[in-house]
Amino acid sequence: MPVTNNKTMAGIYIHIPFCSKRCTYCDFFSNTDMRYKETYITSAIRELELRKDYLNNELIETIYFGGGTPSQLDKQAFDRFFEAISSLFTVDKNAEITLEANPDDMTPEYIRDIRTLPFNRVSMGVQSFKNADLLFLNRRHDSKQALQAINLCKENGLTNLSIDLIYGLPGQSMDDWQANLDEAIRLDIPHLSAYHLIYEEGTPLFKQLKAGKVHTVEEELSADMFSTMIDRLAEAGYEQYEISNFAKNGLYSRHNSSYWTGAIYLGIGPSAHSYNGNTRQWNISSLPKYFKGIENGTPDVEIEQLDAKTRYNDFIITGLRTMWGINLDKLRDTFGEKMLAYCMQQAAPHRRNGLLIEKNSVLTLSRQGIFISDGIMSDLLYV
Repeated sequence: MPVTNNKTMAGIYIHIPFCSKRCTYCDFFSNTDMRYKETYITSAIRELELRKDYLNNELIETIYFGGGTPSQLDKQAFDRFFEAISSLFTVDKNAEITLEANPDDMTPEYIRDIRTLPFNRVSMGVQSFKNADLLFLNRRHDSKQALQAINLCKENGLTNLSIDLIYGLPGQSMDDWQANLDEAIRLDIPHLSAYHLIYEEGTPLFKQLKAGKVHTVEEELSADMFSTMIDRLAEAGYEQYEISNFAKNGLYSRHNSSYWTGAIYLGIGPSAHSYNGNTRQWNISSLPKYFKGIENGTPDVEIEQLDAKTRYNDFIITGLRTMWGINLDKLRDTFGEKMLAYCMQQAAPHRRNGLLIEKNSVLTLSRQGIFISDGIMSDLLYV
């Protein structure tokens, strides 16, 4: 059943900031010094205790361990997290509980261990089925390990699988990208997240770009790759329920969908974000400062109070990214007739050009509109 803007849900995100090595493109907060792992687990559990009232006793319907590399933790560490969560929060019996994992961590022994835990969804950072791509991205695994991990999960009943793929790599051809898509389809992966390679400032990849060692793909090829992905996955039975996310048989990521549909969530760990409808806040991106704040009983966070304009803009950006779109009745009820009129005025040129579609009081991007979604969203924002 799709998640809509009328759905109430609360989620918990737990950031596991450890990687055995850094990927060249990644700008997420992580640390390769495993000496801090035990201290971190204790601190993160303490943060859960300190912030247990943040979600106002709402039923927890999604739990997501992200990173970093959560599969760097063992069963005993997860046992401690789940024990704390169950004692502090009320978790729905049908909650979606996701583990992000690296393929090379998913050994038969490791999978047997996590099968005894409440995880019912696995999201794997495959990125590519081509070894040359994986080497370029400085991934730990190779193509064979990715295939083995996927098959091991299926054999052990972890069938609610998602994989990440990256396209637009330097030198990547359309044939290369189609081969990646075909492999994912062949493996019958129920959920796929696909992202264009971004050169984030401060990453090794960004430095290579500035030094002229790598070059971005041509814009036309990039657009063709995106278009091919949409068509190829649609033919294979996938719904594009968000710009970068595709699912078969309604197996959307409920946790990520909650972000796009305005649900409240608590983020635990350094750099993790939280949202309660009125404020956004994010933890410090530093392990020593994070540890110190937790030890003192006052987590080191920055808080942004959300005024009506900011909440409207969030509503537009997150809603328009999804196939569920912008619910115009909810927009009017939440922000008033004036803001609804403003939205429709700004949307009018895009509706005339076939880039936005209004149906049953819902505004969604058309196929053509998806390709220039950033510009359309920008036009609808209140500045």
